[in-house]
Amino acid sequence: MLDDKIREARERLNESIITGRDYEEIYKLSVELDELITEYYIGNGNKTEK
Repeated sequence: MLDDKIREARERLNESIITGRDYEEIYKLSVELDELITEYYIGNGNKTEK
């Protein structure tokens, strides 16, 4: 579920960069992606450390 949100956010960000969208829009999408990735790592805690 969160994986899908991250994938979709990454796709939107990449598309906005490729199509040359406004810097503010790219920045907003980048921050959104960063927040989702942070949420993912916080939620997985020690699961990623083995």
